[in-house]
Amino acid sequence: MNLSPVRVRFAPSPTGRMHLGSARTALYDYLLARRSAGQFILRIEDTDRKRFVEGAEQELRDGLRWLGIQYDEGPDLGGPYGPYRQSERQESYQQWAAELLRRDQAFPCFCSADRLEKVRQEQLKNKQSLRYDGTCRQLDPAEAQRRIAAGEKHVIRFKMPYEGETRAVDTMRGEIVWQNKDLDDSVLMKSDGLPTYHLAAMADDYEMKITHVIRGSEWLSSFPLHVNIIRALGWPEPIWMHLSVFLKPSGKGKMSKREAAEAIKDGHSIFVTDLKDLGYTPEGVLNWIVLMGWGVAEDDVMSLDQMVQRFDPTNLNPSPAAINFAKLDHFNGTHIRLMDAADLAGRIKPFLVGAGFSVDDAKLLKIVPLIRERLVTLDDSIPFAGFFFKDELTPDPQDLIAKDLTPAQSAGVAQTALEILTDLPDVSHAQAEPPLRRFVEQSGLQPNQVFGILRVAVTGQKVSPPLFESMEIIGREVVLARIRRAVELLTTF
Repeated sequence: MNLSPVRVRFAPSPTGRMHLGSARTALYDYLLARRSAGQFILRIEDTDRKRFVEGAEQELRDGLRWLGIQYDEGPDLGGPYGPYRQSERQESYQQWAAELLRRDQAFPCFCSADRLEKVRQEQLKNKQSLRYDGTCRQLDPAEAQRRIAAGEKHVIRFKMPYEGETRAVDTMRGEIVWQNKDLDDSVLMKSDGLPTYHLAAMADDYEMKITHVIRGSEWLSSFPLHVNIIRALGWPEPIWMHLSVFLKPSGKGKMSKREAAEAIKDGHSIFVTDLKDLGYTPEGVLNWIVLMGWGVAEDDVMSLDQMVQRFDPTNLNPSPAAINFAKLDHFNGTHIRLMDAADLAGRIKPFLVGAGFSVDDAKLLKIVPLIRERLVTLDDSIPFAGFFFKDELTPDPQDLIAKDLTPAQSAGVAQTALEILTDLPDVSHAQAEPPLRRFVEQSGLQPNQVFGILRVAVTGQKVSPPLFESMEIIGREVVLARIRRAVELLTTF
């Protein structure tokens, strides 16, 4: 792929939480910018004050940083084309709206909300396309100016051509054609003087010298309007890419709030900060979302740097992509197993501390090789490693009873094991396993009976990392104390 340096922008609205769709758009922007030695810009489109959510912008920035998607310019970094919040760029939008009026490409509209609703209901009744009926478009300009000077409330609408057709190219879909008679005279400036997305985003893209616009397919319906605004002002047109939509796991329809709520119960989410809190890694999440719409093998394991090297926008696929949480688990577990012990220990520690454990770093570093293969998420470390950091254990006595043995027989097994281990200088793997294996052979019991009792006694659970390696890390005195406690529980059961 040969690309001149591009300028791309991720332009979210701070109206809600950062979800997978936003993360994927930002990722593709980042990959294209890095692949071409270009720039990736974060722009906050905050002109919709009614839907503004306090803290949403910070969550967006935190989410990008956690994922490792670093932008080159943005509201907190600055840059040569700032400010990077639309609420701080109002003067520019007013100037461009005035320029469209001067070029007779826009007009003031004084229609009330009540009148517009009546027109809409009449169009619905007659099964017509829902669009502005052109009433104020026909106003004499002098009359319009008189009404504006008198302080009459109004908006500014774009004057869409009535005849012919609009043609534009989406690199993922090819040329798209719209009949102009079906297009609407959309509002560019609201009555409060704030711009709509349509004018603000196009003006910002022009002023920030954006060369490629990567955005969701929900903007395809506005695509002809945006193209006509750009052409009306004589601006260079960016290269357009409208990404595929995400479907719910069944593949039928978009993910709803109800289904998102159900996913969190199963340890999954469509929100980036949730995925972080659930123990997913940025590497796993990125590997998962990059392939949802990118036409390469679905099981390719890649680091972010490898994604940059391989990314080619011509491989993007417009077909809808179903959210597959099993794939997320696969990629996350794979990336966990690729981490070195020190890195993984550092990532696991906050989850153990959050669960109330006092974590010794040196001990954790020894534990990591025992549990790494078993982890799907970082918080899986809590059941697999938490028992190493407990002062005392009180296992369920029922779990201490081996299959086909009575409580008394199980207590006898635990007592014999205790005596064997007490006579040893330590409980390392090399010291402890041979005599306990001899005991199993001489007793006529099955290994799973003896070691099952010991596993529950030492770890407090039926499933754990390898027993002898765990005993070695826990240490002789604690292991002996835990087995004594198991004998007591079985004796009094």
